[in-house]
Amino acid sequence: MLRSREWAVGWSLGRLAVAALIAAAVLAQFVSTLSEALARGRDLATVTANFFSYFTILSNLSAVVVLVVAGVRFFVRGRASEVDLPALATALAWISTYMIVTGVVYNLLLRGLALQPETVGWSNEIMHVWGPLFLLLDVLIGPNRRRLPWSAAFGAAIFPIVWIVYTLLRAPLITNPTTGAPFWYPYPFLDPATHGWGSVIGYIVVIASGIIALAFGVVAVGRARGIRPHSG
Repeated sequence: MLRSREWAVGWSLGRLAVAALIAAAVLAQFVSTLSEALARGRDLATVTANFFSYFTILSNLSAVVVLVVAGVRFFVRGRASEVDLPALATALAWISTYMIVTGVVYNLLLRGLALQPETVGWSNEIMHVWGPLFLLLDVLIGPNRRRLPWSAAFGAAIFPIVWIVYTLLRAPLITNPTTGAPFWYPYPFLDPATHGWGSVIGYIVVIASGIIALAFGVVAVGRARGIRPHSG
């Protein structure tokens, strides 16, 4: 049933619909963030750069791209049983991992924090809950997933490592547009001024290890489902 054309068509439409919903959520939050910045006289360039420095925003935008590519490719090709191309399958595995991590980290570490005035409630829930849940379901039951080599899981760590290095190097150079502090960290647990470097490094190690472990889980699910490319 999961390899039937009806299922593949329905899920591909779902991918496109969720991509549109996530895109709308990111756009709504961006507009609200800029509106608040304008109202309070904050530096728009800094606010914009900060907005696109959140792992959540980057993961959700990446999810929009990969879901659109997967959905459009299915309808262009029109083949219910054709597995994803290696590059697309790898991107799906990695971005699914990032989205799931986004959902887990937010709901375990950040859910209890007070929301900023510019936070759009429904947008926040889509980016941190419903988007990650859909990508999890896509791993478990989405059609046409390709069996990937185990080495693909290690590649999932590249983007988070680059993002962490970028964040830690950039943060001390940015004046917080909200508080005026001489630094800006996208997430409180990355702020060594508040928590100390020992805590920050501990969080980084745990999250990086979790990303790699989860990526192995995503690859394992694809391999267990036995999706192989057709020859010819």
